[in-house]
Amino acid sequence: MVRKQYSKSDIRDLIASCSFLDGLLDKKSNVVEEDDLLFVNKNLVAIRFEGNLVPSLKMLISKTDLLPKVVVDKGAIKFVVKGADVMRPGIVSVGSFQCSDFVVIVDETYGKPLAVGKSLFDSKTLLEMKEGKVLLNLHQIGDKFWEKSQ
Repeated sequence: MVRKQYSKSDIRDLIASCSFLDGLLDKKSNVVEEDDLLFVNKNLVAIRFEGNLVPSLKMLISKTDLLPKVVVDKGAIKFVVKGADVMRPGIVSVGSFQCSDFVVIVDETYGKPLAVGKSLFDSKTLLEMKEGKVLLNLHQIGDKFWEKSQ
């Protein structure tokens, strides 16, 4: 287990590199990174995927505008929360994003975050598609990251 306690200067650098942490951190915040998980005052706020810090689902539930949204229909929900990648037919609407951007996957009815994914296509190309895998599911409700945030 790799554990890093952030100093005040580390926190300043972190805020500069991750805009979604601005307003959440101050110089008195207890910031710890443990095995690619970023905790602020013992709350999981971000996960490091491929070297990039991405907001956790717990963070996205309270601040839904941190990532572009992809809305899935009711039929896709049960698969997404079990960790399945997202296929084009299950998508109802999308925000604006580029290929390889991180997105939040939300349900059609309530707009609640279900998962964090990585896009395989930009939003324009995705909307033109009729079938195929379009998002990789990286973090969903009930997974190991979700459990650590409880």
